[in-house]
Amino acid sequence: MANRRASGRAKILKSKILYEGKVFNLRQDRVSEPGAVVATRDIVVHRGSVVVLPVFPDGRVLLVRQYRHAMGSFLWELVAGRVEPGESRPAAARRELIEETGYTARRVSQMLEIFPSPGFITERMWIFLATGLQQGPAQPEEDERITPEMFQLAALEKMIRQGKLHDAKSVAAILFYARFLA
Repeated sequence: MANRRASGRAKILKSKILYEGKVFNLRQDRVSEPGAVVATRDIVVHRGSVVVLPVFPDGRVLLVRQYRHAMGSFLWELVAGRVEPGESRPAAARRELIEETGYTARRVSQMLEIFPSPGFITERMWIFLATGLQQGPAQPEEDERITPEMFQLAALEKMIRQGKLHDAKSVAAILFYARFLA
């Protein structure tokens, strides 16, 4: 019965924390997974983050450009950041929008939830649509150098097609918005 789908949850046989950091922890689990698979899994434990798709009345979308050391380059991305302990996801979306761009939003509504890399990280990303935007001063964190810029939706779709927009959360949010909400 190779085609039968396994169901249920893994049984954790042994678990240990290998690293505790500011942004994430690293845990190693020995598990018995559905389908009789016994394995050791390294898991990055992350409390989750919000992504914000700011859309203006004329349809333009606001992205930010910043240097990403892990990739060794500057990337265009949507506004995003961690959900702080005790903070609601909509509040985190509003906070990140102000920090990175200075804009406030009259409305933020969740449009999508994604798992950026479910093979080894617990992070969930809640993607919010932000509308009714009002400009104000940005409040970036000390280690952030961010350049915001507005793009037409068609230009963003072209950037995605041409392989010029690489950030997965941004690609997912933009394409979802373009296909189902615009």
